[in-house]
Amino acid sequence: MSTLRDPVGPKSRRVYMRRRLLVLAGLLAVVAVIVLVILKPGSSDGVTDARDVEVPSDLATASQAEPEAESASDVPPACATGQLRVTPLTDATDYAAGESPLLSLSVENVGDEACSADLGTAGMEFVVSSGDDQVWRSADCQEDPEHLAVILEPGEPLESEGIPWDRTRSSPETCDITRDPVGAGGASYHLRASAAGVQGTGTAQFLLY
Repeated sequence: MSTLRDPVGPKSRRVYMRRRLLVLAGLLAVVAVIVLVILKPGSSDGVTDARDVEVPSDLATASQAEPEAESASDVPPACATGQLRVTPLTDATDYAAGESPLLSLSVENVGDEACSADLGTAGMEFVVSSGDDQVWRSADCQEDPEHLAVILEPGEPLESEGIPWDRTRSSPETCDITRDPVGAGGASYHLRASAAGVQGTGTAQFLLY
């Protein structure tokens, strides 16, 4: 039985062509869906677009910054002979019984340009004498001498740390034994000092009671 919706009998060429076009369109649609699924953003097995990569700000800054190399010309030359003035110092001019004098020195660049010098304890020496009698020398029993490179600006004296003197005589042979005390009762002593190969100017006089 035929109806108006599905007539029975041979179909016309136009009907066959229409069906083929519909089938072809369906195939194209399926292919398009498959392609879209494969090329969907984020489904490429972890492969990330280079434009989406975030660079840490600190790394980006570090890659742009160039290290500043310190030029050797920034270090002043060694102080020349006559460019340094060394002055012996004590923390007082007289000491009561039992008080230990504190010995130190100052170093001043008297030149016109900055210079560098070794002002470590390895290059310093303090000598205490009374008249012609040398009674104590810091180098006799010095421990752990150190080297210290220091830049001295013109007209800016630097003072060393004080070294306490125990009011005894010294010699290389008495470092590990009890040393004899020096005379007191108003006895006069003079301190001489040297640093960086420069002998100090004058002496610092003090009295022991």
